[in-house]
Order: sequence, then structure tokens, then C-alpha cells
Amino acid sequence: MSTTTAGIGALTLRPLDPTRDAELLHGWVTHPKAAFWMMQDAKLVDVERAYMEIAADEHHHAYLGLHDGVPAFLMEKYDPAQRELVGLYEPEPGDVGMHFLVAPTDRPVHGFTRAVITAVMTELFADPATRRVVVEPDVGNKAVHALNAAVGFVPDREIQKPEKKALLSFCTREQFEKAVSA
Repeated sequence: MSTTTAGIGALTLRPLDPTRDAELLHGWVTHPKAAFWMMQDAKLVDVERAYMEIAADEHHHAYLGLHDGVPAFLMEKYDPAQRELVGLYEPEPGDVGMHFLVAPTDRPVHGFTRAVITAVMTELFADPATRRVVVEPDVGNKAVHALNAAVGFVPDREIQKPEKKALLSFCTREQFEKAVSA
């Protein structure tokens, strides 16, 4: 995937390498701005182990996002019928689950996070088998709810996951295209 956004630059994805990228990710997921990632107290070995498990999982994949070639965000996609949401909703054919995390920075770029979620959604819908993207952010994560709405997500209901109360939301290809063309 490669997306170029005016005023932002090029956003690309590559498969995450748990061994090579663990130290970088550790800094991101333990940063105070990543509180909703729920890894605040993780040690480096915990982060490496978590992403080694994802790398070995046929139903869950992690990607490192690059901004003009520099690591800047994380994307995970998963099969919600097999991971994360099993038993919490009725999956439909073509459902894909997604998480994303933008790296903390001392020099924020206006519109960057929205460009990232747009690029992530573009990548997910590049697969013709993807009919709907499913997310389950913490109900208290108002910033991500606004970003999700901006790219076409519609909240369905609150659900109780083992680790959090989440806002189950869906975005079809048509909802995404309408949101980003507006």
C-alpha cells in the first residue's frame, strides 16, 4: 500500500517484524497517549511476545506504517469471526477487524491521524473480499470515535469484552467511499 496525501506525504505499510520492530513498538504502546492500547506496563519482552503471537496467527496480522519512509503508525487486521469478537456479534462474510495506533510525536502534523485512518481503510478495502470493517474501541476513547465517524463508521452498540467496554462499530465500503469523497 502507498497513499500520498497533500500536506502529509506518503503513507506506506510493510509487514511488522516482531523481533526488529519490538523496541520501536514498545516505546509507542507504553506511551501515555497510547493508554487505550492497554500495554502501559508492558516490558520489551512482552511486546515482542505479543507480536510474535500475532505473526504466527493466520487470523491476525500486524503492519508497520511508514510516513515518508519513517515508522509512524501501526495497523492490525484480524478476522472478527476468529479473534477479538468471537461470540460478541454475528459476523458477516467479508468482515475484517482493524486496530490502528499512531506513534507519539513531539511535532504533530495537522490532519495526520485522519490521513492514517483513511490510508488504513483504503488498504483494507483494496481487498475485494472485504465488505465491512469492524472496530471495537474503548467506549471512553472519544478521539477515535470521531475519527471513525469521519471515515464512515456507524456505531452499533456497546459490548463487554474481557478487557474493556467497547463501542462496536461498522463501516461498509460504500459508507467509507461516501465519507472520504464528501
